[in-house]
Amino acid sequence: MLAGQTIDWRRESPEMLKHFRELLKIDTSSPPGNETKAVEYVCRVFQAEGIPCQVLAMDASRANAVARLKGNGKKRPLLYMAHTDVVGVQREKWPVDPFGAVLRDGYIWGRGAVDDKPHVAAGMMMMLLLHRNKVPLDRDVIFLADSGEEGNDSVGINYMVKNHFSEIDAEFAINEGGGATLEGGEVTVVRIQTTEKIPRGVKLTVRGTSGHASRPRTDNAVVRLSAAVAKLGTWQTPMRMNDTTRTYFERLATISPPEKAARYNGISDPARSAEIQRYFAEHEPGHYSMLRTSVVPTQLKAGFRLNVIPSEAEAIVDIRAHPDEEMTRFAAEMEKVIGDPGVKVTSALENIRPAARPSPLDNEMFRVLEGTAKRMFPGATVLPVMSTGATDMAQLRAKGIPSYGIGPAATENDTTNFGAHSDVERVEERAYYRFVEYVWNVVTAMAAEGRYNQR
Repeated sequence: MLAGQTIDWRRESPEMLKHFRELLKIDTSSPPGNETKAVEYVCRVFQAEGIPCQVLAMDASRANAVARLKGNGKKRPLLYMAHTDVVGVQREKWPVDPFGAVLRDGYIWGRGAVDDKPHVAAGMMMMLLLHRNKVPLDRDVIFLADSGEEGNDSVGINYMVKNHFSEIDAEFAINEGGGATLEGGEVTVVRIQTTEKIPRGVKLTVRGTSGHASRPRTDNAVVRLSAAVAKLGTWQTPMRMNDTTRTYFERLATISPPEKAARYNGISDPARSAEIQRYFAEHEPGHYSMLRTSVVPTQLKAGFRLNVIPSEAEAIVDIRAHPDEEMTRFAAEMEKVIGDPGVKVTSALENIRPAARPSPLDNEMFRVLEGTAKRMFPGATVLPVMSTGATDMAQLRAKGIPSYGIGPAATENDTTNFGAHSDVERVEERAYYRFVEYVWNVVTAMAAEGRYNQR
């Protein structure tokens, strides 16, 4: 019998829900974060069960927690990680208290209900059940609750990698970044994140002569900046695929209606590629972004009153680079597109997430993630994905740790309107329970002694 089948999930569900709701009630909005409050809860629960839990912090209010269950050492450790901070809220847009962990209509509502507290709670339950059931392990299982993912990685994963890497060093890592699609109450697609684009923002600065707006000037900084922004905003950067995106579109085509399948299969067809890219840009921007380094102007700053020509104008451009993008070359190409030496291009974002190779699709970790998904959700298609957003796995991949993102299932409507960073977050209660079960099955398949898995 498989290890996962020894757990009575119905009996465990009240505790699964309790830990999730308690975490949601802790306001860890970043900024300021205050993740230490969540870390204290995690460690209090672990220590009450006899699981050692370390609190490691660069900032006392923004701590990280590390817990470890020891194995026999036959295999290198497995790291399970999740961040405890959440994005801020606009309370007037919430139908419920965003920190009330409200149960309504079969959903659990709250800031962090998707990003990322179900992962924290699932990891807690996985560790508690391994410990309580005295599961013999062939490798250490490490749990990391890290801070600062939503904008200040210096206190979280960067601090841990720089100062406490030995505490989290592992053969493989599991984190957020994936998910699953619910249709008619059934899981039809499971997405496993194997790589991600890297944030690389730039600032455009133009200087000109100030003066009275009644006298137009040829070196008007606003005009020149606007021209540069327009060129970058309409620049179609080169398309290319890696193993993850190639496999993603190939598998997606097998479960798509004929018209969509033809597009996904025709991406590399020289005769159709331009037409398909235009379609993606207009109708499927996520797929458009997956195929290239994206360049999106997001902020403008110039002037202070109607009748004054400003001497300076600035724009911020959000670049999400392919993992293997050579940014010096890309910046030079961007300057060619702008075509104005008076537009100064400088970095606008500290490079807190390093570039790294995608995690393989042909190793034990991916096979277990995929196989477990297929056993739990018969008929579902598993898609490796490259996230267009960013996670704390970038730092681990850069250290040579193959890392994979997973997540609870959601309908398309919930993903669009109630997902990560949305005005309102919610997760289906049943989907959360199944996610905890998925985490357990994956971890035991990877870490439990062979004889335990074969009972």
